[in-house]
Amino acid sequence: MSAPQLNQSDTAVTAEATSDDVLVPSGTDTEPALPDADAVSDDAVVEPVEVVSDTDDDEDDDEEADDLLVQEGDVAGDYLERLLDILDVDGDIDLDVEGDRASVAVVGGGLSTLIGPDGATLEALQELTRLAVAQSTGTRSRLMLDIGGYRAKRRADLTALGAEAARRVAESRQPERLTAMNPFERKVVHDVIAGAAGVRSESEGEEPNRRVVVLPDA
Repeated sequence: MSAPQLNQSDTAVTAEATSDDVLVPSGTDTEPALPDADAVSDDAVVEPVEVVSDTDDDEDDDEEADDLLVQEGDVAGDYLERLLDILDVDGDIDLDVEGDRASVAVVGGGLSTLIGPDGATLEALQELTRLAVAQSTGTRSRLMLDIGGYRAKRRADLTALGAEAARRVAESRQPERLTAMNPFERKVVHDVIAGAAGVRSESEGEEPNRRVVVLPDA
């Protein structure tokens, strides 16, 4: 029997498969040279990758936070409306968002009984409103409640007080302790001192006698 004959095409394929361009001689560590991908082949096609911007995520988070603050204001408004009806007190409710807090204001005349001495009743009503909001939303609330413009006026008075204390301490270089204040009042003073040159502030004591101390910079 004669040996099978190889046609010309088979011979070409065999020669290509055994050429040095493809096969590595035995006993060497040289990696085989891989052919470049055909420009029109599927391997050469790189699919575009969609890049998700962190800015989009941040904007979504900001929108969710704003929505939560608006929801807090709505819950607080409903709660205070029922409270005013029970107390038979006339007043309108304004809702707003200030920075990272919901802001609720009861405006009208004859609201002094809801403010109380040094704003004590107002502080209690704010805490009750925060609890009502937290119960509804499941999130701790930091909303600010104002009644009859008390906080707005108090903020203006405290701003002037803090500026004057900063001036005195900057000149004398001696610490000055202010009267006891609630958290809202202390924050107003701290913000004023933070913007003044040559002085700094800190709080000392325990509630309800916690106070702001204004000190000269070292």
